[in-house]
Amino acid sequence: MSENATYPGEKIASIEEYEAGYNAFDDGDMVRAATIGQKDIDKTTRTANIKHPKDLSIPKVGDIVIGTIAAVMSSMIAVSIDYINGNPTTSKVECVCSTRNIRKRNVALVNDIAKLKILNHLNGTIHATIDEPNLGILFTKCRKCGGKVVPMRDAIKCTECSWIDERKLSTDFGKSDFIKLRE
Repeated sequence: MSENATYPGEKIASIEEYEAGYNAFDDGDMVRAATIGQKDIDKTTRTANIKHPKDLSIPKVGDIVIGTIAAVMSSMIAVSIDYINGNPTTSKVECVCSTRNIRKRNVALVNDIAKLKILNHLNGTIHATIDEPNLGILFTKCRKCGGKVVPMRDAIKCTECSWIDERKLSTDFGKSDFIKLRE
């Protein structure tokens, strides 16, 4: 590889000189590579970027992502990102989302499909939010029987066993056109 080649976690610049750009993150002291690729330092915008030949997708602050809930903890959820701004990604990057301030018993369950907004990149972790009305669960099944569910105000009800459960639903819940399919 060339002298500009980088590996994930490798130091590429100091945060005093450059900001983290595309496929790079700020660890509080240095700007580091988030993927294998070629280092690209832009002196006019003062950003450090990594160019990847297959272009791994790392969402930027403000991006809307759609992903599968990978883990549910007491005050946060981990989401495997499948779509960034409606475009599919194969990088399988994960983000975390705090659920501490949401007053629901079950904000989400594992394997639910959720829509989130990226807040920041901090210490190598991508942080997202689910607080806005258009953000939340897009697709879920009944936790009891695995059947189809329908929204009821701020909860869902199973059409097969009539189980009622809470979720943080998106305003797009139940719509099948929330993603752009590849053509």
